[in-house]
Amino acid sequence: MALNSVNTNVGAQIALQNLQVTNSELATVQSRINTGKKVSSAKDNGAVWAIAQNQRSEIGALNAVKDSLQRGQSATDVAIAAGETVSDLLLQLKEKALAATDETLNTAARDALNEDFKAIRDQITTVVDNAAFNGVNLLDGSQTAGFKALSNVSGDTITVADEDLTLSGSIVTLGSSDEIDTETNAGDALDLIDASIANVSASLARLGTGSKSLGTHLNFVTKLQDTLEAGVGNLVDADLAKESARLQALQTKQQLGVQALSIANSSTSILLGLFR
Repeated sequence: MALNSVNTNVGAQIALQNLQVTNSELATVQSRINTGKKVSSAKDNGAVWAIAQNQRSEIGALNAVKDSLQRGQSATDVAIAAGETVSDLLLQLKEKALAATDETLNTAARDALNEDFKAIRDQITTVVDNAAFNGVNLLDGSQTAGFKALSNVSGDTITVADEDLTLSGSIVTLGSSDEIDTETNAGDALDLIDASIANVSASLARLGTGSKSLGTHLNFVTKLQDTLEAGVGNLVDADLAKESARLQALQTKQQLGVQALSIANSSTSILLGLFR
């Protein structure tokens, strides 16, 4: 091989190859610093990128799960608030009904008690009808299957059962036409109210358990999502401190490569001196 030739400059070729390698590595480091990721596309590392994409889809799907759990928790909490109001109204009705069992009451007093009783009784219906969140009412009998909140990305659900607190139902046994206009009717109403109070208390306990269950699972899903995000970060995120050090080293190496290429290119001009 000719060591001194104007046609072939081996030294320049080697210097150029090394400079191209350095430039390629420098471009990779700069991309990692710009994006903050060591794997930002499939060409960087196909296997790791595919795993990260699958986990990202899981994380995105968990947002829908959280939304569903939050809606369920809100609907249940509204039902609990309304149910507690119904329970308070039943206590007021019990007071009126018990007072109406007094045989010494005159007609005017009994009529006044009855009017109060009917107003409070009808208020139960108003409270139950308005106990809706986002169109979901767990107290008026419209949600016969309860509220089904998503529990995972596979579509499994957590169910909070509905509690029908409408008048003349299985829980609030007091009827919409029951009155305390006589001593006998007052006694009958009192029995129905006592049963209703016990039933509503049990319903509220079930709703409270359901709300707590949704809240607990929501906390778990939030932690799971955070853990998955951290896992994806471990796979694709770049160590910026390390990349910064590499950037400085490669920039220095690039400058040295340019100088080496310049020296190699100038070596052929030395041959001109041989012909002077």
